[in-house]
Amino acid sequence: MAETLGAREYIPGRLHPFFKEKTILFPVLILTGIGLVMVYSASCAISMDEHNTLFYYLKRQSIFLFVSLCIMYVTASLPYRLYKSMAYLILIAAIGLLVAVLIPSLGIKANNARRWIDLGLFAFQPAEFAKLAMILFMAYSLSKKQEIGKLKDFSVSILPHAMVFSLMAVLILCQPDFGTIVVLGMICWGMMFAAGVPLLYLLSPLPLIIPVAAYFLVFKVSYRLERIMGFLNPWEDPLGIGFQLTNSLKAFGSGGLFGKGVGLSMQKMHFLPEPHTDFIFSIIGEELGLIGVTAILALYGLILHTGTRIAQQADTFFGAVTATGITLYLGLQVIINTGVTLGVLPTKGLTLPFISYGGTSLIINMAAMGILMNIGASANHVKK
Repeated sequence: MAETLGAREYIPGRLHPFFKEKTILFPVLILTGIGLVMVYSASCAISMDEHNTLFYYLKRQSIFLFVSLCIMYVTASLPYRLYKSMAYLILIAAIGLLVAVLIPSLGIKANNARRWIDLGLFAFQPAEFAKLAMILFMAYSLSKKQEIGKLKDFSVSILPHAMVFSLMAVLILCQPDFGTIVVLGMICWGMMFAAGVPLLYLLSPLPLIIPVAAYFLVFKVSYRLERIMGFLNPWEDPLGIGFQLTNSLKAFGSGGLFGKGVGLSMQKMHFLPEPHTDFIFSIIGEELGLIGVTAILALYGLILHTGTRIAQQADTFFGAVTATGITLYLGLQVIINTGVTLGVLPTKGLTLPFISYGGTSLIINMAAMGILMNIGASANHVKK
């Protein structure tokens, strides 16, 4: 994983990175195809009520998919080392967007949160872009510190990253979106651990983080504590704080081994909130059953296994840490979304990658996969 100064980039005439990394391309295409079908199935009732058509969300998701595939092709084509020189520019853009979303004339307020910027065709969520920007910045910063042998220096390996993370955390907390801060923190921690920052340094902020997190979870906003209580015992109040989780569990329970069949879910008929976004995995469980759920998790597992392999075989330290961050980013999203729908984790509004309805998450996820493809293909070409 050491930095290779003379490493070759992708060479024209050889198989394009987009097609080279088939263990990323094929699972992603299958998952997005399943996503289109399930978005239509899960959203048709809501779409008819809100827009007087069954196809509103399907049409929009199809456009998002086309755009995101183009973006994945572009990011797979660009030499991944380009992001090393652009890391600060991308980070500043992400911070600027996090500030912009808080401006009343720019940010869209919904459900007491201001998390989206209206771009006309769709609402853009800066926090999703901020995750990818933070991954690229962390990879750049850690690689530079590795070059000068400062990864074992606390003031160099921890403090600068903590300051940048804190700035982003404050801006995201103003939206508010506590869950995204937790995910972002886990990605940064995992990247530093993989880069070789001493574990003792990584554990040192815990005495400060734990009381701050407890304050925001328990005392600052009441609904977060209610979510935790609903998670611990959803059946105590199935029509109140346990409403989402109990209906999600009913969906999985009624799906059985083979499911009811595509389009035959009952929970999507205004019983389960957000059936086409945060809780689409529940509808998959109801319509496709245990077999369908297992197949989807296997596809995610294949992508994550490939991401781990690419991180291990990357031809530069920057590429290895970037691949680690992207793999963590995808893995955490899958674990949290599926964990929430299955009642293993407290409720957190997080989409299921490549499947849930939503333009920003799909575009950013596909862009990240393109970068991962280029890292993998570059390593393969160098070895040859």
